[in-house]
Amino acid sequence: MADPTADTIAAIATPPGRGGVGIVRISGRDVPSIAAALTGHLPPTRVATLTHFRDAGGLSIDHGIALYFRAPASFTGEDVLELQGHGGPIVMDMLLSRIIALGARLAEPGEFSRRAFLNGKLDLAQAEAIADLIDSQTQAAARSAMRTLDGAFSTRVHSLIDAITRLRVHVEAAIDFPEEEIDFLADDTIGVRLNAVIDDFDEVLRHARTGRVLRDGMTLVIAGLPNSGKSSLMNVLTGQDSAIVTHIAGTTRDVLREHIDIDGLPVTLIDTAGLRESDDAVEREGVRRARVQIARADHALWVFDGATDHDAAGLMDADLPPALPVTLVRNKADISGVAPAIGSFAGMVEISLSAKTGAGVELLRDHLKQQMAYAGPGDGDFSARRRHIDALECARVALRAGQAALFRGRAGELLAEDLRQAQHALSSITGEFSADDLLGEIFSSFCIGK
Repeated sequence: MADPTADTIAAIATPPGRGGVGIVRISGRDVPSIAAALTGHLPPTRVATLTHFRDAGGLSIDHGIALYFRAPASFTGEDVLELQGHGGPIVMDMLLSRIIALGARLAEPGEFSRRAFLNGKLDLAQAEAIADLIDSQTQAAARSAMRTLDGAFSTRVHSLIDAITRLRVHVEAAIDFPEEEIDFLADDTIGVRLNAVIDDFDEVLRHARTGRVLRDGMTLVIAGLPNSGKSSLMNVLTGQDSAIVTHIAGTTRDVLREHIDIDGLPVTLIDTAGLRESDDAVEREGVRRARVQIARADHALWVFDGATDHDAAGLMDADLPPALPVTLVRNKADISGVAPAIGSFAGMVEISLSAKTGAGVELLRDHLKQQMAYAGPGDGDFSARRRHIDALECARVALRAGQAALFRGRAGELLAEDLRQAQHALSSITGEFSADDLLGEIFSSFCIGK
């Protein structure tokens, strides 16, 4: 089977549409010959060169800047050429077509970053951080992604791997040389070191969870009976008139979606139709769509009219998913006279507020941050993904099992195997051990040209 990395790849690296500048990126062994055919010469390394980009007949397609990076000193580790021209879609397509005719092929999504990973320019966590940086919804998320791209997460992971490696050496030496007079496994030192590694794991896992929250955010659904003030709460949280608010029950029929930022925490806020039985076909469809969104949510706000309803009527009949965290919102405090506060009702957190005046909304914001274990924008040392959390938790479980094996029966062989499993799980984060299908899934989510 042919090696796909032997191909020279090309792609438009700027977004589709009109713009002042458009960039085409080329990477691979044919870059020097393509550059010579396009510009008449190979541009000097790392020097911005103003030149014409010519078609097969020698006519100018465009003129702009050519930047040549000689391998291995490039983003991908291969010869790379970047052409910066005028950002019209026709011009970009003509230029890309000319490059394809000269022997390159269209790059797949994320293929430039994948080559950078395969050529040792980035580890897998850093490569993923590129996509996270591009997709950031808040400044805090962008900063944490940049720290991961700079290697902050990988450094912490490698530190854990090094500590586990040193433990493995110690344990396996005790297994391989049982005739030695000193019982290394009976020495308290290894237990102390193992405990220290587990403590470090807990800290890295805490930061990783915060980093995942910054990347993925929270999907928050506003649910309740009609005319409870759901749309008013949507508007006060977004700071704009996103939803129509009237005294008529059942105004919201479709799903409304907005993205908001709570002190750096990205939240996808979803307003839904009031949950009730109806003979109206349109309203029934709205209720069906509401239930679909509720099933997918990370958290739900059950809003009820605190002026007329004192026990969250309708909640017990709403048939919400049993595992879904729910916060009760006792709305219309401006009418009921109930002071904005946070308390509890039926084993759930209840917040009294007024969506109309905004009183008590800050209590709700703080509560939502606590629900996602988010302390603030300075709390995220690095970005992380769900697979990173899974790998860290898998490694931590293995370490706990090894700890039990050590303290129960000085079972060195079991401890050594648990340490190996923990090391293997950690190495999957940075890509030392990664299946091809995992790599394909990760890089396919990148944009073309990156």
